Amino acid sequence: MAEKMDKAAPALLALEDGSVYQGAAFGADADQAGELVFNTAITGYQEILTDPSYRGQIVLMTAPEIGNVGVNREDYESGHPFCAGFVVRELSPRVSSWRAEGDLSDFLAASGVAGIAGIDTRAVTRRLRMGGAQRALITRKVDDPAAAVARARAHPSLEGRDLVKEVTSGQPYDWEEGLWQAPGMAQQAPPIRHRVVAYDFGIKRGILRRLRQAGCSVKVVPAQTSAKDVLKEKPDGIFLSNGPGDPAAVVYAVEAAAELCRSGKPIFGICLGHQILGLALGGKTYKLKFGHHGANHPVMDLATTKVEITSQNHGFAVDVASLSGKAVLTHINLNDRTVEGMRHDRLPIFSVQYHPEASPGPHDPSYLFDRFIKLMGESER
Repeated sequence: MAEKMDKAAPALLALEDGSVYQGAAFGADADQAGELVFNTAITGYQEILTDPSYRGQIVLMTAPEIGNVGVNREDYESGHPFCAGFVVRELSPRVSSWRAEGDLSDFLAASGVAGIAGIDTRAVTRRLRMGGAQRALITRKVDDPAAAVARARAHPSLEGRDLVKEVTSGQPYDWEEGLWQAPGMAQQAPPIRHRVVAYDFGIKRGILRRLRQAGCSVKVVPAQTSAKDVLKEKPDGIFLSNGPGDPAAVVYAVEAAAELCRSGKPIFGICLGHQILGLALGGKTYKLKFGHHGANHPVMDLATTKVEITSQNHGFAVDVASLSGKAVLTHINLNDRTVEGMRHDRLPIFSVQYHPEASPGPHDPSYLFDRFIKLMGESER
């Protein structure tokens, strides 16, 4: 890796506000544009890269060194990276992990994702916090910074864009894999107690593993699947997954969720699924200034006043005022007081904005999967 960085071509990170940063290229030799966001997680860059929720975004890591543990197939959250680009302060010159099967630069190159290292990520993060998420471009064409800025400005905004259709599965499939276990420690997943149909809006494998480990058989269906077809599966519960883009643009999912709410089946939503559920219940969503991306965000459970450290990745939020009389607020973000969880006041429906599967990340909110199991058990009585 050190030899690769010595030979790295120069590259530019150009932002729509006119600021330009020069660094060293790694990963794919390609020009890539997207919405630039920062992620505050210290670990888990591979899970971040393969999270479909990052479709259309360039991810900047605030941790100063990235790449030190390499990559491996077991930690993929999907089949391949979905982000538009990757920005780091320092790309580790060596890989040190017994699980590593390759290095980060080769992984991104094989996946067609451009990266740039040697960037003052603190300065860029401060710019995003002050001015908000921006469209940006990573390019190896360093001779014309003004042209790079113009290309960043020409890239479409995430608002109003349905990116779910670009990441959802083409066909239904069954998921059978439980949580990862160390060699020699493997145990069979628990017996099936409940049948769950999970909408794939860009679903993470960590969520599917948690559902299976909780004793669920999981049928994953494409985002465009109708409520009628889901109910034909006779599920004990319905799961609405995470995903990218503007929830208000995913009209077909909102319509299906509204119909499923009327079915009386237990429903659990995470991230984009939470936002879609909020719209289905008659609420509104809006775009956050710079979003929440990281594995260290404090959230309070209003029922217990317990504070959970959570893993998050979203650029939109549910408007709490729009849910008055339609849903009960259950969790709030302690950084900016935005909605982090809600439940229906009568029906077995609840959702959270953050990621309780936390792969990797804190395990504080893992009880939410138990809550879903409990609701399904109660609905069978």
